[in-house]
Amino acid sequence: MTAVNRVPCTVVTGFLGAGKTTLIRNLLENARGKRLAIIVNEFGDVGIDGEILKGCGIDACPEENVVELANGCICCTVADDFVPALDQILSREPKVDHILIETSGLALPKPLVQAFQWPAIKGRVTVDGVIAVVDGPALAEGRVASDMDALAAQRAADDSIDHEDPVEEVFEDQVACADLIILSKSDLLDDDAAAKARAVVGGSLGRAVKIVPSAHGQVDPSVMLGLGLAVEDDIENRKTHHDDELDHEHDDFDSFVIELPSVSSPEALAQKVTAAAEAANVLRLKGFVHVEGKPLRLLVQAVGPRVSHYYDRAWQTDEDRRTRLVVIGLKGLDRQAVERILAA
Repeated sequence: MTAVNRVPCTVVTGFLGAGKTTLIRNLLENARGKRLAIIVNEFGDVGIDGEILKGCGIDACPEENVVELANGCICCTVADDFVPALDQILSREPKVDHILIETSGLALPKPLVQAFQWPAIKGRVTVDGVIAVVDGPALAEGRVASDMDALAAQRAADDSIDHEDPVEEVFEDQVACADLIILSKSDLLDDDAAAKARAVVGGSLGRAVKIVPSAHGQVDPSVMLGLGLAVEDDIENRKTHHDDELDHEHDDFDSFVIELPSVSSPEALAQKVTAAAEAANVLRLKGFVHVEGKPLRLLVQAVGPRVSHYYDRAWQTDEDRRTRLVVIGLKGLDRQAVERILAA
């Protein structure tokens, strides 16, 4: 997939009860011909948001295009959960036009967006924009969420969360990374309350970002989708409370691309991938392979020693028929050992 036809993704962040799911459902109902997919990140009351979205019976987003991540906060489980979910969605036919990512209430957007810079992801998807949904009445009353006890319970229920911060800091980080702020439940605000809520949001914004009022999740999709911002290229400029942690978060991983000549046997290559995973601690491998005498492109994917491969489509006439594999492993991954095993 070339950079030109990378699938745009919109990250929707915001606390429990702010109105993310209602906003996304409204987007689905007004998709205007776009074929959408959703990654829902939830825990605690597992399945609630996902079931709401799966059960809405909207042609723009059939049930199989809703993928739930229930293993904990997405910003803390990116490598384990998010990449396979993307793989799953991008393999769908017909192809999706846009992916919506509903984060859990306590997720930090920055590490999720930074993951779009990973080699296994970068060429296939891009972050169209980050949308933060904020609770208007709660902000007007001096709270960042309508039910702080529910938020505390959500945090206690998620063993994966590795950022023990005041919820106010999480709120500030969500707003600091946003390209658009949706001020929800605006029908419950008078002018003074709306001004108070906007002032709280403005205090966490480091740059000019529009704040759009919304009642019952009603926002014109053209305001939220198709922003074309490629946020992953700008995310380092969005300063958050966790920058010192985030800067080294992905230093735990190494990744590189290996180019090989055409292969005669997909099965033999799969055995080599398994051997490399076991010998050199490869976490993930993915790429396209030119098989001698075959007009079709072979897609190879591996998670640890588990390898799958299939012909995904014919090589196009203008394509360079070559074998390119992206390899991801822990810091210190022995590139030479991997190359030696795969080229044997």
